[in-house]
Amino acid sequence: MFGVSINALSAQSRPFDTVLDQAGRIILGKQLEIRQALACLLAGGHLLIEDLPGMGKTTLAHTLARLLGLQFSRIQFTSDLLPADITGVSIFERDKSEFRFLPGPIFSQLVLADEINRATPKTQSALLEAMEEGQVTAEGVTRHLPRPFFVIATQNPAHQIGTFPLPESQLDRFLMRIELGYPDRQAERALLASGGQREKADQLNALLRADDLPLLQKSVTEIHASAPLIDYVQALVEATRQSPLFQHGLSPRAGLALLAAARAWAWLAGRDMVLPDDVQAVLPAVACHRLRSAQGSGYAGTEEILSLMRSVAIP
Repeated sequence: MFGVSINALSAQSRPFDTVLDQAGRIILGKQLEIRQALACLLAGGHLLIEDLPGMGKTTLAHTLARLLGLQFSRIQFTSDLLPADITGVSIFERDKSEFRFLPGPIFSQLVLADEINRATPKTQSALLEAMEEGQVTAEGVTRHLPRPFFVIATQNPAHQIGTFPLPESQLDRFLMRIELGYPDRQAERALLASGGQREKADQLNALLRADDLPLLQKSVTEIHASAPLIDYVQALVEATRQSPLFQHGLSPRAGLALLAAARAWAWLAGRDMVLPDDVQAVLPAVACHRLRSAQGSGYAGTEEILSLMRSVAIP
């Protein structure tokens, strides 16, 4: 036994089946993307959603916050946004003759960084410490962020006017990057008939408490990964460093992210061990934004990742 029975895992993951169902009634036809977002949260990571405006990125973030009982804040990134607008600022109180710190919107459990690449790199960097360390240092004082802490950032395609590319150090803070894409015909027909789903998201009730999430995230870390499975993850990471498809390979931290995401994927399936299928399921979302295609300066594509997987033997 690995410390957690399959029956216990099934009981723990069952509320997330309901979360998937309820979220799927708001974000129509996107069950895979919703599952990816939940896996990212359970793995303790942050999520980057890149797509055209109007695809439901903001609605997905708001829906998850409502269903998971998380304190939610939204930061609209623009070219004139300042770091202090994110982290907070101190004001002088005359009656007390002292400064008082007013926390910024980053002090929430789920923070939506909307259109993050419309802000300057200096403003984007205000998120680096928060996403990596779970804290904010302002005016020489370090303040801890609430737990759990989860950033969902939306990003417009780089070819759109008024965008600034995210530096590699910022991209690496996101455990997974996904795209929503256009809905299928049936889902879009239902969306048109309903007149939009945003108001329905506002009416959702919490299915979990925020205090439950750290315990569930801990149970995810206890999902067993066998020695051959770890060998497989290492082989995939090493293959990216040797492949002519990419300008450079995945870092050791990316390997840890891949294994964490695979554990979360297995947990959502109610299993107490990671399978190669779990690794393959999350690899594109974990790796694409960390790799640069050898054919240009853009992200690696899904086809390149699939080609990489085919070149590495499954244990």
